[in-house]
Amino acid sequence: DVFNILLQVLDEGHLTDNYGRVIDFKNTVLIMTSNLGAREISKGGGLGFQTADLDSGYQIMKDKVAQEIERAFNPEFLNRIDDTIVFHPLSRDNISEIIHILMRDVHERLAEKEIQLTLSDAAIDFLVDEGYDEKFGARPLKRAIQRHLEDLLSEKILQAEFSPGDELEVDVNPEREGLLL
Repeated sequence: DVFNILLQVLDEGHLTDNYGRVIDFKNTVLIMTSNLGAREISKGGGLGFQTADLDSGYQIMKDKVAQEIERAFNPEFLNRIDDTIVFHPLSRDNISEIIHILMRDVHERLAEKEIQLTLSDAAIDFLVDEGYDEKFGARPLKRAIQRHLEDLLSEKILQAEFSPGDELEVDVNPEREGLLL
């Protein structure tokens, strides 16, 4: 059913429901995401990243994903898709950048309490280690920030250990079991 609906949208440019109401999809960009091929990629089967030429490894990965897409979808559906993009795997630097993006929300919430927060490089490395899994990409990162940093901050705020104007620095516990404020 989903494919039939998508075929109608991609083919006719509109969608009609059971009551005859029409939804126009002119000037619309549809972005569809999939994890097809992710299992094969996570196995490392034939990716070629062990070689010196990362571009050839990426091309092998793209080819494997294309095979999975062809196996999963009907040709009449694939013929209506304009482009397929296969993303490069995230690097540690990418994950570090994502941490900075996710931390904006934490900084904004703390700013409401007039508290500033900075993370040491070691704390960022700790969160990268805890929140990145090659199989799942950056998805576990938000949970790692919540578990290791936001929960700690929440407990300290509830215990009234911080005052407006405080500047907090987050670092790694010397035993590397978590973070310290």
